[in-house]
Amino acid sequence: MDDTANILNTGLRGVTIASSRISDVDGTAGKLIYRGYLVKDLAENASFEEVVYLLLYEKLPDQIELENFKERLAGKRSLPADIVTALGVLSKAASPMDILQAAVSMLAAYDFEIRDRSREAALRMAMRLTAKFATIVAAWDRIRNGEKPLDPKPELGHAANFLYMLSGTVPDPEVARFFDVGLVLHAEHSFNASTFAAREVASTRAHIYAAIGAAVGSLSGELHGGANVRVMEMLKEIDSPDAIDAYVDNILSTGGKIFGLGHAVYKIDDPRALILAPMSRIMGERTGNTKWYQISKILEEKGKAAFKRQKGTDIFVNIDFYSASLYHCMGIPLDLFTPVFAISRVAGWTAHVIEEQFAGAAPKPVLYRPESEYVGDYCGPEECPFIPINKR
Repeated sequence: MDDTANILNTGLRGVTIASSRISDVDGTAGKLIYRGYLVKDLAENASFEEVVYLLLYEKLPDQIELENFKERLAGKRSLPADIVTALGVLSKAASPMDILQAAVSMLAAYDFEIRDRSREAALRMAMRLTAKFATIVAAWDRIRNGEKPLDPKPELGHAANFLYMLSGTVPDPEVARFFDVGLVLHAEHSFNASTFAAREVASTRAHIYAAIGAAVGSLSGELHGGANVRVMEMLKEIDSPDAIDAYVDNILSTGGKIFGLGHAVYKIDDPRALILAPMSRIMGERTGNTKWYQISKILEEKGKAAFKRQKGTDIFVNIDFYSASLYHCMGIPLDLFTPVFAISRVAGWTAHVIEEQFAGAAPKPVLYRPESEYVGDYCGPEECPFIPINKR
């Protein structure tokens, strides 16, 4: 019987499932806060390493703490040789997100603290995961292209080092800074699907690698990660500012979607998009190709206006709208956009896993166990009588 009338499908929208000290998203005011700090202030003034420290240790580091943390983080970037060898025998056609998820599971076998259930050990494992995510993604891209992975450069910051390991060229300071800001802006966003997945697994007291692997799997789904991939594909389909009007008319008349416009939480423009937009313009100017920024800007304006005319309500730009052209102009392959998201968000994921499993220094065993409403009335109000296989 296929009666969907009574099926609950809330997606937990509007359901508060836990308290958190990590971040807050105020969709009405357009504010994103990491541990009390506006993300705008962090993006303008702090490095990704400072934000990782903030998310894990609940405070911004002083100069000595930051230098020590950066040194420790940089020292943990290298991958076990066996994992690099394993990556080399995998199908070159594999999805980078599948490779990343597999590598996370493999890393668990090489972490000597995996059975240590203390908060201190969890923090150290969180640092190792954050350090190695960028190395995994860059190594895989080189391996699948027939190139040897590059060793990390400990003297480079996290953002600059990733771009170096990916391309083989040390980026100039402005490009590295733009990518660093992108990492800061993607580092945390409250109880989104992948963070919830990590916390749910963590609630079973599984180790942090299992929880982060689940988060990567969640992010790989097209309804969560990959939105900026679809934005870039859209921009390439449009290809010229002159084609925007026809594209917008066609999308709205057929019930389609302008990717990068609209968000489940924000009721005004995503504050992160406003930070990335001018960077997209500058990167276009640096590379001699401002077309993608120009199309994005005009599409944003005309898409908003057309949506208002047709629907009678406003729609707003989200972070994916300008991160697409920004990353494209940096030379990042399209199918690495979502792994780059993970390179950043692992900082938030690990902070949530630690918060889920610990209250202070003591274990906090809380097992997620939601209820469901059974609507499988296959035999009416009664249970189905079992019929032997020879009589079915």
